[in-house]
Amino acid sequence: MSGTPDRTVTVELALRTDLLPTLRPLIASRQDPTIRVRATGMARASHTPRGPGTLVATTAADSGFHVRTYGPGARWLAERAGGVLGAADDLTGFDPTRHPVVARAHHLRPGLRMLRTGTVVDVLVPTIIAQRVTSLEAARSWTRLVRTLGTRAPGPFGLWLPPAPDVLSRTPAARFHTLGIERARARRIVDACREVAHLEAALTLDRQQRLARLVAVPGIGAWTAAHLARVAAGDADAVEVGDYNVKDLVAWNLAGEPRGTDERMLELLAPFAGHRGRVIRLLSSSGQRPPRYGPRQRLHPVEQL
Repeated sequence: MSGTPDRTVTVELALRTDLLPTLRPLIASRQDPTIRVRATGMARASHTPRGPGTLVATTAADSGFHVRTYGPGARWLAERAGGVLGAADDLTGFDPTRHPVVARAHHLRPGLRMLRTGTVVDVLVPTIIAQRVTSLEAARSWTRLVRTLGTRAPGPFGLWLPPAPDVLSRTPAARFHTLGIERARARRIVDACREVAHLEAALTLDRQQRLARLVAVPGIGAWTAAHLARVAAGDADAVEVGDYNVKDLVAWNLAGEPRGTDERMLELLAPFAGHRGRVIRLLSSSGQRPPRYGPRQRLHPVEQL
């Protein structure tokens, strides 16, 4: 493919952005074929309302980014590159000194920004795949799905585009099963992909209306809606209620309690209202892991069940 970009822009930053921790929510695994991230640059293939495209950013001498975009979605990606790179993040009202662990995490990750992709389409499917399975299972299924039903991305980087929503909405459950995605999650993917336009429209709403619109779509629960709001809309306050691990992470770091509940998590995060999702990101990046109890879960590949 041609190495000549369709668009070239410069993104200026008011706050420093460290790419690796900032873009972590977009990376399914080290083998994720849709994205590459290094400390000094990134490349990501995605779908946009204007068609597929690839966004490439490299750090500039003035701490901003040089951005190149490729494909039919090049202009759309160029106009919103700042959101992906954390330039739209706003720390107003965030006081990490309200808790020493949060203050320490913020000190260790001063360049962790809340990103905003501006579209749910490529965040949606890996988020559903990650429902109620281990990160290892989710990463393996996502990679298989992309390489089986996706296509090559624009640009000279060898990336893959995720499967388009119209392709996934027509994919039978048996095909998902061979990729490690059982019928329940396959049905959620199909249902959600049929409502992509509805989900995209939710991004323009305020926080409460957005979450209500997201969870009204079959296959989208509170956990998925919070993740979509945080990554697609840049909502720094979104909290994944119902997550298996997050409530323990928060309870352990903020109260020294090895196990938590959703109610306890929300209580502990209350002093950070407006930035509760940011606190979770900071704790996930540089907080202490809660102690583990009991035997490790044995993985059973879905396609062998």
